[in-house]
Amino acid sequence: MGGLALLARELGYRVTGSDANVYPPMSTQLESAGIGLMEGYSGDNLGTRPDLVVIGNALSRGNPEVEAILDQGLPYVSGPQWLGEHVLQGRWVLAVSGTHGKTSTASLLAWLLDQARLAPGFLIGGVPQNFGLSARLGESDFFVIEADEYDTAFFDKRSKFVHYRPRTLVIGNLEFDHADIFPDLAAIETQFHHLIRCVPASGLIIRPGGDAIDRVIARGCWTPQQTLGGGSDNDWVINKNKPDGTDFSIHDPSGGTTDFNWSQLGDHNLSNACAAIAAAHHVGVPVKKSVEAIASFQGVKRRLELRGCPNGVAVYDDFAHHPTAIQSTLEAVRRHQPGTRLIAVIEPRSNTMRMGVHADRLAAATESADQVFWYQPSGLPWAIDEVIEAATKPTQVIGSIDELLVATAGAASPGDAVVIMSNGGFDRFHERLLAYLEAH
Repeated sequence: MGGLALLARELGYRVTGSDANVYPPMSTQLESAGIGLMEGYSGDNLGTRPDLVVIGNALSRGNPEVEAILDQGLPYVSGPQWLGEHVLQGRWVLAVSGTHGKTSTASLLAWLLDQARLAPGFLIGGVPQNFGLSARLGESDFFVIEADEYDTAFFDKRSKFVHYRPRTLVIGNLEFDHADIFPDLAAIETQFHHLIRCVPASGLIIRPGGDAIDRVIARGCWTPQQTLGGGSDNDWVINKNKPDGTDFSIHDPSGGTTDFNWSQLGDHNLSNACAAIAAAHHVGVPVKKSVEAIASFQGVKRRLELRGCPNGVAVYDDFAHHPTAIQSTLEAVRRHQPGTRLIAVIEPRSNTMRMGVHADRLAAATESADQVFWYQPSGLPWAIDEVIEAATKPTQVIGSIDELLVATAGAASPGDAVVIMSNGGFDRFHERLLAYLEAH
């Protein structure tokens, strides 16, 4: 929603908005763009009688501002519909979908196009370090969008990505998530089937293999496909030259092999890179042209972002909130720094995590860490103590942010790495830990 606000402002509209507990980096972006932000939701926020209200999918009936919009008869629309009608119409949309890696892949894809002088627009659910902002209109027909399968609004229960009508579609992976709105993986596969129905025959679908994606494709596909992965039977073949993934090569469909070096870590980021290179190639960017852009890619805020090294302790911030993502993140750091003691600090904040859907996978997901701290927030309907019973590494559950701060800092020594994983603000735990380590 913050990205949509930036696009609307760039189009020349006067933009204001309401939100609860907004935090950086989005809060600072909005402030810099001159977008007024009202804390909390109230009918009083509509005193200006806006010409249009764009309603995010986090709001539902019963929200005081939603009720006021309906009672006053104000015109309203969902964010994805507004985007489709006012920004994406008539453009070549490159959509990046999948359970994991959307933000990183979309950020890299936008950077590849930018460095190829294609001046793309983009809307990304994070802040690419190379751009310093999460959305822009761009100066060409190309528009890169992070395409989420979450529902659109309280009045439109279709996935957001059906509004985007991509010509180039990346499906990175497909697992069960969003248990608050999807009963099972099959329901998510149906939404991806709807997405594929919207991709023209002149377009391209880029994807890895995998049972879930294969099932989606088997339901009907009218668009050429290219596959990617480590096996030689793929159109795009990834070869890892260093264990941490910072040095790799890609064998492309034309038969050429290209070497790449970059700063991003982990096998998951290799898949992200290959998907972005393939998507950029579809719009005319030669693979060889992507080498320099890859090398200068700085990553995304809150995606395994090194926040600082106070007193020799490396503190990383990561958005991981699913067992697969947690495992991939920790494995990436372990392979990059094999002799380093690794401490994981995790907040189970996403709706799926709060429901305990993946509880039986969490202990195994943290195997690469030497010490694990779980934050047990108030109101969590299941006890994280269950994870301790299955853990093979020292694991502790703490219900107070202050106690968690002291415990984490007490466990860390110079030369250690601390990886903090949450898809929310985590009560500024990252900044507080940095300050605490610096002071002690």
